Amino acid sequence: MFRPLELFIGLRYTRAKRRNHFISFISLVSMAGIALGVTALIVVISVMNGFDNELRTRILGMVSHATISSVDGSMHDWADAQKKAEANTHVLGAAPFIEREAMLQGSRVGGAIVRGVLPQEEPKVSEVHRKMKAGSIDDLVAGGFGIVLGRELSYKLGVDVGDQVVVYAPEIRATPVGAVPRLKRFTVVGIFEIGMEEYDAGLAIVHLQDAERLYQVDGPDGLRLKLDDLFRAFTVARDLSQELGSFYRVRDWMQGHANFFKAIAMEKRVMFMILSLIVAVAAFNLVSTLVMLVQDKQADIAILRTLGASPRSIMGVFMVQGVVVGVIGIAIGTLLGVVLALNLEGIVKFIEKTFDISVLPSDVYYISDLPSDMQWSDVGLIALLGFAFSLVATIYPAWRAARTQPAAALRYQ
Repeated sequence: MFRPLELFIGLRYTRAKRRNHFISFISLVSMAGIALGVTALIVVISVMNGFDNELRTRILGMVSHATISSVDGSMHDWADAQKKAEANTHVLGAAPFIEREAMLQGSRVGGAIVRGVLPQEEPKVSEVHRKMKAGSIDDLVAGGFGIVLGRELSYKLGVDVGDQVVVYAPEIRATPVGAVPRLKRFTVVGIFEIGMEEYDAGLAIVHLQDAERLYQVDGPDGLRLKLDDLFRAFTVARDLSQELGSFYRVRDWMQGHANFFKAIAMEKRVMFMILSLIVAVAAFNLVSTLVMLVQDKQADIAILRTLGASPRSIMGVFMVQGVVVGVIGIAIGTLLGVVLALNLEGIVKFIEKTFDISVLPSDVYYISDLPSDMQWSDVGLIALLGFAFSLVATIYPAWRAARTQPAAALRYQ
């Protein structure tokens, strides 16, 4: 009369009140454990996605997606190479640069990378103009010998906007009084803060022509490129290398930072595996629940077998019941996880304001917020994983129920 019979009876058992309240309690604990595990997994993976995106944005806001350089030193015909690069549909912008090491002296001394740029071209390939804390990158004028420092570098040198900084190039020049390093006095016209110590403490920006005069070169080292999809960097770099010819060398960001992002991806996978064990433990609590339920329903199983139910049908009845408990826990956990992941930053700020605490102090961490980037593909994968665990957990108790012999079950009834 009822089709499928296994689904009808399994759902009826799920809704029925238990004679043994302990079984109901264990079922609720299993359901709550699955929900908690799924919630934790969604929130943690979303936070790791957020940190990954934040770090990627900060690093690639200063590092070009790809770089074109000349194999024999300075790039004299960089304008022509720039036109060819920007003609590529995946290249959003290209800008010339010079990048060399130098020693800087203010009130104190420190080393840094000095990058020569064209202020009007630099916004095409980096986010430094949006990260200025004082001054502007447009204040870099050819022949003005202005310099823009990272915030940590300015602290290290003990200088501020308007102060003088002496830049020592690593080359030596001969003079009547002997060999002396090449140097030039620059005026600090701006300070930026990216949020990555590598750049805030180790990068200084000057005008391209001033860098040429300082290092005695007659052209930029190459071009920095910004792409519409940073994961196309290798393909675009390969295509540009073939188009520009053997006189140019093209390098993508993955060659310099691949290990860093691979480490983040590996950490995410390991964290996913560890937290999946929480879901697995909660799901396998269903085993004990269903084993006790099978023992409690021995008489019902015997009657169903006597009426003609096959062992497969009996197995299906208890698998349905276990899966229903798991699905309800997964649904609750997914809903809570999605709500928390989408509102995590606001929740953290509310907690900080209410209890007057700082979860990620800005004076300790470069990323002072708790970023969250929930991806529906991750949510779907976590839900499927929880369902798989729940399904596997029901197999043994259902198999035990299917082996029940009617005569043995009704002997003492």
